[in-house]
Amino acid sequence: MVTFQTTVAGVGNNAGIEVPPEVIEQLGAGKRPEVLINVDGYEYRNTVAVMGGKFMISVSAAVRKESGIAAGDDVTVTLTVADAPRAVLVPEDFAAAMEGAGVRPFFDALANSLQRFHIDNINGTKSEETRLRRIDKAVELFREGKKR
Repeated sequence: MVTFQTTVAGVGNNAGIEVPPEVIEQLGAGKRPEVLINVDGYEYRNTVAVMGGKFMISVSAAVRKESGIAAGDDVTVTLTVADAPRAVLVPEDFAAAMEGAGVRPFFDALANSLQRFHIDNINGTKSEETRLRRIDKAVELFREGKKR
């Protein structure tokens, strides 16, 4: 765990936290570690990226909205290497459909980002009819061995 002070950087609609190289070294998890970020008491998970030769952690619009953090803010940041696998919350109706079709193992083997893609696609619907259609489509893709 490493704590440092910084100012949230902003370019256009994007915001991020520059991570000093010595912090990356102290973490000891490579140049692009998955980390748990605590910014002035707000926690979220992300991966350090290298942009323009600098180590950066994005601060998404959703994180800025929930936390009240904005570009230009002086913040205290604590980074902890996130060595536990990311877990996704699978909606019950989607889980039941996958179990019934025998494709749950296929879904479980997908990368976290692909699992979230399908879940967000299903949860983002406004009507129950659209939700069921998207669940059916995902299950059919998995039956065919397709990830997306």
